[in-house]
Amino acid sequence: MDPNESVEAYYTVNTLGQSILYALRTLGKDAGELTVDDLAPIDQFHIRGRMATRELAGIADIAADSEVLDVGCGLGGSARYLASEFGCHVTGLDVTREYCDVATMLSSLVGMDGSTRFQHGSALAMPFESDSFDLVWTEHVQMNIEDKRGFYSEIARVLKPGGRLAFHDIFRGPAGAIEFPVPWAGEQSISFLMSEADLRRIAADLDFSILSWGDVTEASSEFFQRRLPAMESRPPPPLDLALVMGADRLAKFRNLGQAVAEGRATVVLGVMQHAA
Repeated sequence: MDPNESVEAYYTVNTLGQSILYALRTLGKDAGELTVDDLAPIDQFHIRGRMATRELAGIADIAADSEVLDVGCGLGGSARYLASEFGCHVTGLDVTREYCDVATMLSSLVGMDGSTRFQHGSALAMPFESDSFDLVWTEHVQMNIEDKRGFYSEIARVLKPGGRLAFHDIFRGPAGAIEFPVPWAGEQSISFLMSEADLRRIAADLDFSILSWGDVTEASSEFFQRRLPAMESRPPPPLDLALVMGADRLAKFRNLGQAVAEGRATVVLGVMQHAA
C-alpha cells in the first residue's frame, strides 16, 4: 500500500461527520448557532489543544492579509482559530479525505466557509503553485512522513520569498523508542520520528533560518499528567477526541504521555523563515 494510503486508512473513521453532528445534538447545540469554541473539544487534535495553538499563533506574526496554509489540517480546528482571531484566509491540506470533508462541514456550520477552505492531497506533492503562501502552519504532521526532506522542500516551494513556517511537533528523544499505539500511529510502519537535530540540519540545507525554537516538553508532560486521570476515571463526553481516535484512545494517550515524561519524545513550538 502507498504510504499516503496507509496513513489515510489509519485516520479514516467513515462516519465521523455524522457522529459529530449527533454529539452536538446530544449536547443541545443548535447547528445554526455554533461557534468556533463549541468545536474545540473535537477539532484540536494535538498536545495541549487550543492552548498550544494560541501560543504558536502568538509567535507566528500573522496579519489579516496573510495567506496561510495549514498542512495536515485535520478537522480544521487550527485553521478556523487563525481565521477567526486574525482575519486571515487559511487553506487546509490533509491526506485524509474524510477529514477534509468534515472540516468543510464544520466551517460551514460556524459561518467560516469564506475564510477557510480544505483540500485533499499529499504534503509531498502539494496541489499549489510555488510562492503562494505567507505562512505555512503545521501541528503534529511530520511524524507520519518518512521523506522529511521532501516534506520541508515542498513547504519551501509553496512559501513566498521570506515566508515563514510555524510548527508544533513531536520529535525523537534521547531515552529510547516509543511504545505503540500513539495518537498518530497504531504501529511502527507509519511512524517516522526524527530528532530535533535532524530538523535543524534539514532547515539549514533548505535555507530556512530559525526565528524561534521553544521546548514545550515539560508543559506537554504536565498536560498528560492532568488529562489522563480524568480520562481514566469516567467515560468520554459526547463531543470528544474519542470520536476521532477510537476505542484505544486511552492507550494512545498513555503511551505518548509516558514517552514525553521519560524523554523518549520531545515537543517543540517553533518558527522558521525561508530565504527571501
